[in-house]
Amino acid sequence: MIGYVALLRAVNVGGTGKLPMTQLVRMSEAEGFKNARTYIASGNVVFESDRPEGEVRYALEKRLRAYTGKDVGVIVRTAAELADTLARNPFSDSPGSRVTALFVDGTLPTDAIDGVTGITNEKVRLGKRELFVLYPDGMARTRLRIPSDRRGTARNMNTVAKLAEIAATLS
Repeated sequence: MIGYVALLRAVNVGGTGKLPMTQLVRMSEAEGFKNARTYIASGNVVFESDRPEGEVRYALEKRLRAYTGKDVGVIVRTAAELADTLARNPFSDSPGSRVTALFVDGTLPTDAIDGVTGITNEKVRLGKRELFVLYPDGMARTRLRIPSDRRGTARNMNTVAKLAEIAATLS
């Protein structure tokens, strides 16, 4: 069995995309995923499966489309990949609440940070399948716009750390 973390895009954010986390667990279990658990109400689910990443993503997206009536993006990482993302955080000296990992499907192109606009004092670094962003003054007033965010989903490093910790308990 492979430990996975699925990160849903635009779920339970600012009153949009309401999805009870108990429902997300039920959907995961209906797909045969084992030991499904959620973490905070922002579309994070950890589970085990023998299926490859692409099949896991497709299965969840299909169930979410049936439930919500619209496409919901799902980014999937193995437990090991999530732990690696945490270890590669280039801003590890900064508070986890001020650093995000913007997860995307596939490999990031080398020009992924080209076209970023609105930078004041934020810092953006290229990862493997994520961009790391430091918001020294927090995210509330940022004008930062990242073209890759249209196909990804961000989690702060506190959340990434907790998800990696939960995922590490899976076989």
